[in-house]
Amino acid sequence: MSEKSPNPFSRIPAIDKVLVALEKESGLPPLPQPLITDLVRQSVESMREGVKAGRTNIGEFADSVAVIRGEIERLYRSRIHPVINGTGVCIHTNLGRSPLRKEVVKAIADVGQFYNNLELDLETGERGRRGGFLEVCLAKVCEAPAATVTNNCAAALILILKHLANGERNEVIISRGELVEIGGGFRVPEIMEASGARLVEVGATNKTSLADYEKAITPRTGMLLKVHRSNFFMEGFIGEPSTEDLVALGRAHGIPVVEDLGSGAIVMTESVAPIPHEPTAAEVLNRGVDLVCVSGDKLFGGPQTGIIAGRADLVAGVKKEPFFRALRCDKLILTAMQETVMEYLRCGPGTRPDLPLMTMLSASVEEDLRPRGEAIMARLAAAGGYDVSLVDSVARCGGGTMPKAEIPSLALDLRPLQLSVDRMAELLRKRELPVMGYITDDSYRIDLRTVFPGQDVVLVESLLAIQ
Repeated sequence: MSEKSPNPFSRIPAIDKVLVALEKESGLPPLPQPLITDLVRQSVESMREGVKAGRTNIGEFADSVAVIRGEIERLYRSRIHPVINGTGVCIHTNLGRSPLRKEVVKAIADVGQFYNNLELDLETGERGRRGGFLEVCLAKVCEAPAATVTNNCAAALILILKHLANGERNEVIISRGELVEIGGGFRVPEIMEASGARLVEVGATNKTSLADYEKAITPRTGMLLKVHRSNFFMEGFIGEPSTEDLVALGRAHGIPVVEDLGSGAIVMTESVAPIPHEPTAAEVLNRGVDLVCVSGDKLFGGPQTGIIAGRADLVAGVKKEPFFRALRCDKLILTAMQETVMEYLRCGPGTRPDLPLMTMLSASVEEDLRPRGEAIMARLAAAGGYDVSLVDSVARCGGGTMPKAEIPSLALDLRPLQLSVDRMAELLRKRELPVMGYITDDSYRIDLRTVFPGQDVVLVESLLAIQ
């Protein structure tokens, strides 16, 4: 008589037994118990569904617990937490864009853990204006009659469109060469249409003339929009009207001119690093543009925000839009912006502000990066496990800003002796303080320009730990 084949469902672990086993394990990620319980329940159910479908072979109990523990560790690693950026991309969108200065972080902590005067006038004891001090500072640094902030630059553009392009005058004229995609699949035309505005495209991809704009103006035109090409560039047979000519055209027809500047430069970029000049909000407004919107977390060096600056009546109108409340910043973002803007005002014209991004961009290869690289290389060489050298590299601004800018930099070139480069990259990503570099020519590189000097010690420790 043949033996019965074992019931495959009998090997599926019980949820309570898995939970007990996990409690006994050391080094389990400190996730709240409800999350662990849900994850165990989902994992066990997934095993059951797999058996039903005939695609899962359940192993020993210990193996199942190990698989579930791996899921718990993956979930824990997915939380937002610090990362060492060795990619050489200074404003790295995937890594949180611009880091904040320590004083900004302290101010956020102070405001966040106590009550604050977010909407309180301390002079009268009555309700006050949210972000009023920040708006004064922003207007000053942008050399604008007025300014305000919202939660990002796309939101700023939508609010401007809702205010200026609505009702019978809902058409917005824009050059076909400026219908950009800003990353993550989001495109300027789609953002504009989401506001309810009607897009009127003029010119060609590579050439748009002032006459193209003028021919498109009708009684339904609400505004002329210019979008700065901050995340790509065009060369060759190209042409476009100057900002001044576009402003003169708008004035002649009584139509506001708006520029989405995007990158958020406040200081002369060429004075900070060997990179091209990037237009500042002040420059654009001084050319006569009615409103400008920029990002706060790119070259501005602050938290994610969208800055709107320009004519006082238009800024006031944008703030009265009902949608403004849905897109306004909270107390922590307003505090971070407030402290960042004050640093610009403290340092004065022509002086580099003390912001992490500015320090990173302006670091000297020979005076700042090479001594650090040699110290790291010496420690790694003494411990063994790597063929290590220092190589010249090219850092980037990133974040969709200045795509042509190449910043001379220095990188650690690491060739592991005991494991593959891909495995090395994986192990570094799984460290308590993950390390992100890049693979090239069968080696792993860490660009020192984007690694904070205070992270050098833990970087070495991580490299030694994964051997």
